[in-house]
Amino acid sequence: MKNITISNDIVPVAKFKTKISKYLKTLKETGHPVIITQNGSPAGVLLSPTEYDNLIYNKLFIESVNRGLKDIESGEFYTTEELKKEIQSTRTSRKTK
Repeated sequence: MKNITISNDIVPVAKFKTKISKYLKTLKETGHPVIITQNGSPAGVLLSPTEYDNLIYNKLFIESVNRGLKDIESGEFYTTEELKKEIQSTRTSRKTK
């Protein structure tokens, strides 16, 4: 994610509403997220579609890694040999159907 520039990337909601096209254009050109404030507090963040997709992908990846680590801790995993046998068994059963 791009670094936030306080002077450019934090905007009150009233100003954002009146210049939304400008902020969307700037977002597309720079990739900087826009922090929208309401009554002086952060109320929302505007991200580019690419940046949003990257955040979601990274979140899902980290969740997947954490599930794998929990499986290892609880002993729910296959050794390499067990996995090879399982794959071979699955392939064999598909061929016979």
